[in-house]
This record gives sequence, structure tokens and C-alpha cells, in this order.
Amino acid sequence: MTLNPQVVTLIEKMKEANIQPTFTMSPTDARNQMDEMAKVRDKERTQVLSIEDFDIPGPASNISIRLYRPLEANAKELPIWVYFHGGGHVIGSLDSHDEVVRAFCSGTNCIMASVDYRLAPEHKFPAAIDDSYAAVEWLFDNCEKLGADKNKFIVGGDSAGANIAAVMAIMSRDNGGPRILSQQLIYPVVDYACEGGAYDKFANGYGPLTKEGMLWFQNHYLRSNEDKNDWRASPIKASNLSGLPHTAIITAEYDVLHDEGVVFAKSLMSSGVSVEHTDWPGMIHGFVSLAPYLDDGKAAITYICNRINKLL
Repeated sequence: MTLNPQVVTLIEKMKEANIQPTFTMSPTDARNQMDEMAKVRDKERTQVLSIEDFDIPGPASNISIRLYRPLEANAKELPIWVYFHGGGHVIGSLDSHDEVVRAFCSGTNCIMASVDYRLAPEHKFPAAIDDSYAAVEWLFDNCEKLGADKNKFIVGGDSAGANIAAVMAIMSRDNGGPRILSQQLIYPVVDYACEGGAYDKFANGYGPLTKEGMLWFQNHYLRSNEDKNDWRASPIKASNLSGLPHTAIITAEYDVLHDEGVVFAKSLMSSGVSVEHTDWPGMIHGFVSLAPYLDDGKAAITYICNRINKLL
């Protein structure tokens, strides 16, 4: 399929708005730009019952959690989805992904727990992983206190957040940790080698994520070249993918991360994991967060919510 016309228009508008490529900026400036773009994009916010910010103990410092409760909170114990935001482990925040988390909260009737893990380059790999696993363990152990159902415990996220979620599933399996019902991976980073056919085909001109941008994230996030082969950075390189929870993966056709997402889905399937993979035609990286501008972004949110509701 050709690039979706709404995407073409959006890319042109981003050029007109003088949105700067991430790789040309400092991490601090790139974070500020992402948060400012989110404020403009997400002027209308999906209603939820309540939002609570609190801190939990982390391996190095406290970790901030933002907890969302759905309007239709009828059951005594609701499913809980632990969400990790995207941004290449360098940018992104609880605020930049507030609306997409609200949408998932409303559409699934899940409690959503958005995790503010440490970012690179101030805190390089595996700081984000260490924080996230501590958060997953704490949230699972405190399900009763939170009014959440331990048997309906989901992890997921977008891009780098999906990378973290995939690593959480492997760590939980290996450590006898939280029992995860499903991992929801939206255009995941699963191979920090940052190379392959999609990187060549969609290197530039297909929205905010470019090949050079991914290399910028790689350079800031990883401590050394060897980290690319660590499965905690590149979960596709885990020696064993069997015994993992139900997995839903969304890839975007015109995305530098497209091919690795497809390969990861196939690898999980061949390892006996229950996998639902949807390759979204005509779309670019980030299209779910760009739902206010893209009909297919809205459709993808509805699709993900319906899929989770069916699973639950």
C-alpha cells in the first residue's frame, strides 16, 4: 500500500511547523519538544474516573507512577495494564503519553499504571530496565491494595516502551516473577543493532523516526557496542522465547522498526507463544499516538482495546 494520504499531509505540516529532527538536538531539548508537541496534539483529553501520581521505591531512586482508573469501575477488582512510554529510552514522559494511556484506560476498562522510568544518557542501559522491573514487581504485589486483579495483569507500551514490556515478560518468566497475562507491543524496538532492510527503505521522509534518529537513541542509551547483543536491550536476541505470555504486536508498514517487529512475531510463534500480529498498512512509526490527526491511529486504539477486551 502507498503511504496514507493523511500521513503525507501530517508530514508536510510537521515540516511547516519547523519540527526539528531529534538527532539534531540535545536530549533535554528533544524532551521539551516532544512534550510541547503532545500539548498541541492532545488538546482534547479522554475522560477517566481519576488520576493519581505517587512514588514507589526503585533500585536507585523513587519511581513515579501515574495511575488511571476507568469511568466504568464497577468490578471490585479490575484488570491492570502497566504501560511504558516510548521515546527511544531518551525522551518521552508520563505527560507525552497521557492521552494515549487515557484512551486505553477508557477503551479497556483497565486500571492503567504509567511508569516514569529513568532516561538516558543520564541513566544508561540497563537503568530503564531495572526501574521498570521494580515497578512491575511492586504493582503486581500491591494489586489488592490498588483494586486490581492479579490474574489480569498486562504489560505493554509503544516503541521503546514496547521494548521494555517485552523484556519484562522474559524477566518475569526467568525470575519466577509476576504472572503476566499478555504483552501488548506497539511498533516495538526489539533489536538495537539498528540495521536491516526497513532501515534502508524508510531511513528518511517517513515521519519523525528516522535511521539517524534511531542511531542517536542507540548512542545515548547503550553503554557500549556490546550492549546491542544483550537481550535486555534487544529482546529478539534472547536465547529462549518459549513460555512467554500471549503477545499482541502492531507494526507500521513505513517504519524503520517494521522488519524487526515482523521477525520477532514469527520467532515468538515458532517458540510456541500465542501471537496476534497486525501489520498496519500505509502507516508510520508513532501513528497510534498521532491518533488526533490520523483516522488509522484512532482505529488502531479501538482495535487494541477490542482485542484486550476479548482476551479478558
